[in-house]
Amino acid sequence: MSRVQDRKAEETTQFWRHPCFRDLGMLKARFTRHRYDLHTHPTYVIALITDGCERVRIGHQTVVAPSGTVLIVDPEVWHDGEAGADEGWAYRTFYPSVPLMSRIAAELGQDRPPLFSQAIIGDSDLVQALALAHRDSTSGDATSGETSMLVALRKLILRYGDWGGRPEMVEGLGSRSRLSIYEQVIEDSLTAELDLQRLARAAGVTRFQVIRDFKKVVGLTPAAFIRDRKLRRANLLIQQGSSLADAASAAGFSDQSHLSRIFRAAHGMTPGMFRRAG
Repeated sequence: MSRVQDRKAEETTQFWRHPCFRDLGMLKARFTRHRYDLHTHPTYVIALITDGCERVRIGHQTVVAPSGTVLIVDPEVWHDGEAGADEGWAYRTFYPSVPLMSRIAAELGQDRPPLFSQAIIGDSDLVQALALAHRDSTSGDATSGETSMLVALRKLILRYGDWGGRPEMVEGLGSRSRLSIYEQVIEDSLTAELDLQRLARAAGVTRFQVIRDFKKVVGLTPAAFIRDRKLRRANLLIQQGSSLADAASAAGFSDQSHLSRIFRAAHGMTPGMFRRAG
């Protein structure tokens, strides 16, 4: 298991991958001044707040997660994060992939992965289970690490998983269908100069409609969405073994330092830490 740590004043960050589940990222961090930019993950985000308080915008809502609660963000949902109290916050976070959660859900008799409609969970039994699972991921005992993680995720899924589907938060099928067009253009053109007119032509609308569609569906500007997709591409390339410089270039960043600034703002760690964690 490889663990990497970044320390800046009283802020600390450690990131590693679970030794029994390679598609499960693990984070332990304390922040006071750091503010996450709006971003998405292809994974779930399950954050156990261990000290202080975090304020998070998740989609169209803003929530406050105090110590002793669990914060849940579903895959692909926009979110940020900042201190919700003067002392900041500390947390232990899990990033399980959708395939991992699908496999666990299948063992529990479900045919698809869960969604979580409750963003903040106050459940002392679940908190204890998640805390143990997080600690066991660094214990060196593979059997204990696997067992405690499965027990904790089982509790979370059975008690709070929702297979009824996420409630529709956005009206207007037109905006949602156009967004899929914009996404495809962006994914195909990350290293090119993208402007609103190109997105507008692809969907057959005006530039003003493009802006409205992004605001209505994801609550962001087109520029912020494009930046997130570049970051997602760089993340994937780094995981696949690319150098940071090559990943930055292939994802459309001006240089490696540009990638590093955006990466830290979104993930609270450097891309070098992410790469060394394997």
